[in-house]
Amino acid sequence: MAAYCDINLESGALKMAIKMAIIGVGGMAGWHYDNVKGHVKGLEIVGGYDIREEAKKRMTADWGIKSYNSPEEIYADKSIDLVLIATPNDLHKSLSIACLEAGKHVLCEKPVTLNAKELEEVIAVAKKTGKIFTINQNRRWDKDYLTIRKILADKMLGDVYNIESRVQGSRRLFGWRAFKPNGGGLLLDWGVHLLDQILDVIPEKITSVQAHIHNVHHKEVDDAFTVLLRFENGCSVNVSITTNCYIDLPRWHVSGTDGTAVILDWEQNGHVITLADPSIQDWEDAVIYTHAGPTHTMLPRPKYTTKKEALPTVKGDWVDVYRNIVDVINGNAELIITPEQALRVMKVIDAAFESEKTGKAITEVI
Repeated sequence: MAAYCDINLESGALKMAIKMAIIGVGGMAGWHYDNVKGHVKGLEIVGGYDIREEAKKRMTADWGIKSYNSPEEIYADKSIDLVLIATPNDLHKSLSIACLEAGKHVLCEKPVTLNAKELEEVIAVAKKTGKIFTINQNRRWDKDYLTIRKILADKMLGDVYNIESRVQGSRRLFGWRAFKPNGGGLLLDWGVHLLDQILDVIPEKITSVQAHIHNVHHKEVDDAFTVLLRFENGCSVNVSITTNCYIDLPRWHVSGTDGTAVILDWEQNGHVITLADPSIQDWEDAVIYTHAGPTHTMLPRPKYTTKKEALPTVKGDWVDVYRNIVDVINGNAELIITPEQALRVMKVIDAAFESEKTGKAITEVI
């Protein structure tokens, strides 16, 4: 496989492509391969390692890349600049440290480790070696998340005080994700994505974490949970994920002082309703009789006081995570996803497990 070369017109120097190897050539590795090949200038996947024969065949016969016999062969290969770690979660820490100590930059699949303490050990090695260490939090580029981020940044809803973010399925966990020794469970699998999104968009200190974690069909690992976050700015966030839901609630529901936004599904169906004029409050004081009985407070707001708007259009590209790594290695950018950001997420996950264990909110987080 020919390496990509770029000629610097000012210096006349040749700039070789960054060569990447993959450890753990399962389903996610295929996703990475498809995203990188032909889409990321300056990055080339040249080989990988996996213990399974079908994965070795996939690399050589289907992808045309080298199948290494062990991780140690990758560590020793001086031509490898970057290693993608896409193994089950329990191996992330040891493999990340080994790659960093071998002089490789590392892109690790999420969750980066099983807890915050493990990640702190990896961060210490990354700082010692001076190598780049980042995490594939690819859902920072999800269209629905970028839409919510824009709504908040543009203050479309005024001051946001409540956010609900949820993912719902009904097919249950499968494979190694259903086993605790491998680091399985929903909180580490999907929760790490949703929590990363929330912490990315709300930088304020977390003052409280409370979790309700369930084992509906999988007694060894969690397969449903709700995590409630409270931030120093007063915003409350409900992050919920389940594998046993048959009637879905909205993917996002966001409330602010001047409006509400809803994204119903992955197809980006939804809308924003805001106040047409916040000063209009001229409806009658009389109690009205409805199907729910007499009420005034919960009557529908008169239509002339609100306006319905389409969701803002925002585009995201998962490939940007690799483009960022290439730019950082070449000294042209800063990391978008930093180890310190991942550490904050892992501390929240640790707090969620502790909250479930104690039955109390955890108030010393980050």
